[in-house]
Amino acid sequence: MMEHSPVDPLVAPEEQAAEAALRPSRLDEFEGQPRVRDQLSLVLAAARHRDSTPDHVLLSGPPGLGKTTLAMIIAAEVGAPLHITSGPAIQHPGDLAAILSGLVEGEVLFLDEIHRMSRPAEEMLYLAMEDFRVDVIVGKGPGATAIPISIPPFTLVGATTRAGLLPSPLRDRFGFTAQLDFYEVEDLTGIVTRSAAKLDVELDADSARLIASRSRGTPRIANRLLRRVRDYAQVNADGRVDVALAKAALELYEVDELGLDRLDRAVLEAICAKFAGGPVGLSTLAISVGEETETVEEVAEPFLVRQGFLMRTPRGRVATPAAWAHLGLSAPPGAPGGPRPSGDEGPDLFS
Repeated sequence: MMEHSPVDPLVAPEEQAAEAALRPSRLDEFEGQPRVRDQLSLVLAAARHRDSTPDHVLLSGPPGLGKTTLAMIIAAEVGAPLHITSGPAIQHPGDLAAILSGLVEGEVLFLDEIHRMSRPAEEMLYLAMEDFRVDVIVGKGPGATAIPISIPPFTLVGATTRAGLLPSPLRDRFGFTAQLDFYEVEDLTGIVTRSAAKLDVELDADSARLIASRSRGTPRIANRLLRRVRDYAQVNADGRVDVALAKAALELYEVDELGLDRLDRAVLEAICAKFAGGPVGLSTLAISVGEETETVEEVAEPFLVRQGFLMRTPRGRVATPAAWAHLGLSAPPGAPGGPRPSGDEGPDLFS
């Protein structure tokens, strides 16, 4: 199978290689997401029964939940080559035409961050998905000519972290769509245990569950924390991991009992300590913690909102009473969720 591995410029090559080694290769090895797994299994089995290429598949959900892994599994299950690219890499129709014309029959094309593809390329993709054809425009102005080029049947697997940005004409052309949800601790415990076996890490059940409980419902984070705990055990112990060692390792890497890391706490501390609980605008908040707005909005905020520590309001971000309590702080009078000043009858965000 020819495979082009995805490259994340924010992740070191050795970390990417470690993540790839821990990915399940078959659908029956994919833990968690039982609804998606069962539905996708049926789609692939029906395609094999008809001896045809599977329908196009759209996978949506936050980063780290297994969209790339599922694309690799789809290719493995149907015994087809896999080609991986991303939306930002396709900014012109010619970029897409070059990729599509190079596909072989039955190949799986994984298009990550599909919502970031340019609109002209997106319109070319419509025709390719439905009719397995692309029209290449030769020339300019009134003399321009469209040359149709047939492409072999293929399966497009699109992945997006922001399904709402996909236009309806593109979304409707997928035969199967799946929304990946955050994982339960039990599923993550199984993933940590399986990964530990692949890494030759001696890990007891309680330690696996501890790592899973601090992984924010995300397999990628669970595997990353496992590798850091392994490093700690190899340097500071005999390589065996117990609960006390796992806690010490995670404390060193600033991951607390709820899974909040340095950035999460920096965001909460900025809102509470610098802006009296909010509301505070996203750009101001990002500057105060020394991060890009996209990092705060896409990395920290979803988890903090899901944990009930942060609210997004029309006026800005607001810390909840749970955030003050988690930081060991008391909300001052007048702060959202704090005691009401005497005589203040204004609206309460948390009432």
